[in-house]
Amino acid sequence: MRSADSTIDKGKQNIGSVLIVIAACFWGSMGIFVRRLSDFGFDPIQIVSIRVTLGALVFYLFLRIREQSGSGISLRDIPLFLGLGLGSILFFTVCYFSAITIMPLSTAAILLYTSPIWIMLMSAMFFHEKIDGRKILALILAFSGCALVSGISGDGITLTGLLLGLGSGIGYGLYSILGTIALRRYSPYTVTTYTFIFAAVGSWLICRPTDMLSKFSAASDLAGLVFLCFLTALVTAVIPFLSYTLGLQTVEASKAGIIATIEPVVATIIGIICFSESLTLFSGTGILLILFAVMILNWKKR
Repeated sequence: MRSADSTIDKGKQNIGSVLIVIAACFWGSMGIFVRRLSDFGFDPIQIVSIRVTLGALVFYLFLRIREQSGSGISLRDIPLFLGLGLGSILFFTVCYFSAITIMPLSTAAILLYTSPIWIMLMSAMFFHEKIDGRKILALILAFSGCALVSGISGDGITLTGLLLGLGSGIGYGLYSILGTIALRRYSPYTVTTYTFIFAAVGSWLICRPTDMLSKFSAASDLAGLVFLCFLTALVTAVIPFLSYTLGLQTVEASKAGIIATIEPVVATIIGIICFSESLTLFSGTGILLILFAVMILNWKKR
């Protein structure tokens, strides 16, 4: 009987890992939509606001249809969702895009992908997750792979840029920690919905809404732009965040953070296919290292 339960648990973990890989693949496609929306004159913070606002709308409608009752949150959990929406999603995005403006993109990306380190440390501190040799090896391989894929660069680093980059990694990792706590009390659909609602409200305080709305009114193809915005929210926010949150139900936060580093692999492949970007020896090696890290984490012990 124990063996059967163990097999079921292992199967759930495998499904959770697949869901996190799916989330990372969708996140990896973000560059396509960011570049397309940039052509309409939106700055990065406004693109973030569009993503989280429309994402919140889609999540809320989906939640109301799926869970007609019991879909609210307790007043005592508002600080938790403030942490998820403002402290995680909005904070890490603002830090990341701000870091991009004052340092090379490759350096900002490397600092963002310090997130598995922070997740592992916070998981050990709050959830008493064991840091074993396999996780450490996978973490080293994943971080080294991200460094190679993003490009090793130390140019243009300032103290402000360093703090912003590390802040993006911490904020990114915080979603796994707070999300795991929220999932003990609410369904994945409730967690993602209220996370995005709080993130959307916060984004409107910093996105210069009057300027953003003027760009919509000036668009020559408004219907096409609105469709692109909804597609952006669906592909880069709704599907990946829901998949990742569902995956957190059965996968340890520290393990999930390392698996999600497959995102830059997908981004690199999309860059090659869609934007004719070249695949260097460094980035190719980095892709293999990240894939090895994911394989090590999911290797079945006999």
